[in-house]
Amino acid sequence: MQKLTFSQSLQQRLSPQQIQFIKLLQIPTAELDQRIEEELEINPALEEGREMQEKTREEEYNDNAEEYADDFSDYDSLDAAHERVDVKDYLNQDDYSGYKMYSDGWNDEREAMPVVSTNTLVEALNQQLGFQQLSEKDESIGKQLIGSIDDDGYIRRPIRSICNDLAFGQNLYVSEEEVEHVLHIIHRFEPAGIGARDLRECLLLQLERLNCHTTECQNAIKIIDSYFEEFTKKHFDTIRKKLNADQEELKEAITLITRLNPKPGGIGTNDSTATYLMPDFIVTAENDKLDIVLNSKNAPELRISRSFSDMLDSYDKSDKKSREAKETVTFVKQKLNAAKWFIDAIKQRQQTLLRTMQAIVKYQEEFFWDGDESKLKPMILKDIAEKIDMDISTVSRVANSKAVQTDFGIYPLKYFFSEGISTDSGEDASSREVKNILKELIDSEPKHAPLSDDKLEKQLKKRGYKIARRTVAKYREQLNIPVARLRKQL
Repeated sequence: MQKLTFSQSLQQRLSPQQIQFIKLLQIPTAELDQRIEEELEINPALEEGREMQEKTREEEYNDNAEEYADDFSDYDSLDAAHERVDVKDYLNQDDYSGYKMYSDGWNDEREAMPVVSTNTLVEALNQQLGFQQLSEKDESIGKQLIGSIDDDGYIRRPIRSICNDLAFGQNLYVSEEEVEHVLHIIHRFEPAGIGARDLRECLLLQLERLNCHTTECQNAIKIIDSYFEEFTKKHFDTIRKKLNADQEELKEAITLITRLNPKPGGIGTNDSTATYLMPDFIVTAENDKLDIVLNSKNAPELRISRSFSDMLDSYDKSDKKSREAKETVTFVKQKLNAAKWFIDAIKQRQQTLLRTMQAIVKYQEEFFWDGDESKLKPMILKDIAEKIDMDISTVSRVANSKAVQTDFGIYPLKYFFSEGISTDSGEDASSREVKNILKELIDSEPKHAPLSDDKLEKQLKKRGYKIARRTVAKYREQLNIPVARLRKQL
């Protein structure tokens, strides 16, 4: 027999305003402009420009319905206010929820750093497709294939799935052989290797495009076509025996292969994406002092629309109590609330960013004077959170998506956070310092006999760094350096 029971519990939940502020805080400077533009479009009570010197009332409008008031001699009624702003167009949208229920649509899982994307690769491929004089059916297949190409130039979607996409999306029924035929045409497009389904096919397409008949070229084609697995594992002795080639011939073939482009979608003018880092802060050393300023794009000039505040005052003086007038004032109050909150949230964002950056600069002051990486101290999110009396998650959101411009270049804030490694002297060294030494050891190792992780561990211990082999492997992977076997060269 089922029983109904009641239980009482306390739960901590973020308010809609807090959620909105978190989203505003984590977006980088390059995307803040777009977010402000969106808010300006949906909220007519928000305007660009400095706040007006004289306020409509000493106390701002608040939830207790203390409306804005001043000497509005130009407005005798609600109709007069309508001449400046027509709210009917907005009322028809049934947007009465205001900022409390509004979702700004920003994705929490966006890339941390600002990226500007263009479709130059797709446009170039479609232009080349147009020169082929294909049938209408084949051209539709070609456009579908081009649309399936990833940023790095590969088609990873199965041919059968592309056939299904054409059937469901365009009501075009084609066979896999027809799609394969058009794909082979795209394989002849520039850049070489575009539209490949895996790395092996990509390299083969580029080698075949060379159209050379030298021993070097023929050996390279055989290696990729027949001994690709051995090549990826760098089993060069096995490949040399199977090719019946000497050491020099194998080296020439390997050199040719390494000159090929493994990502044809990201070269030259056909680069599908252009990435740049926009600094959120600027730190300069002047007169024995480190100055920290926010990027001007982080401090937009926003104000509440005078016409909307006038409209609310006009309603207070009006005798009209019609349904339309009540709906209008409800709408105006919500938009004024949303505009005021958004302006306050932008200001709070600026304060949080500055406090965080000031704490980072103070902690890593020695680095900001001369840019010497060896002077970076071990620093974790908790260190900064305690200094500015904020939650670790807040510091994380600032650090994950922001960058700073210094006299020595632009650095992401994450660059300054690192773990501490104990040394023989009893001091803590930054993990970044250890990574730099690890990279130096690997760069100077004999190429025919690379150092294993065990040997790298011993080398680091000789220099006074107490570090385990698994930590060496972790740092090596973070530096995108392969294992010793894959670093071996002829």
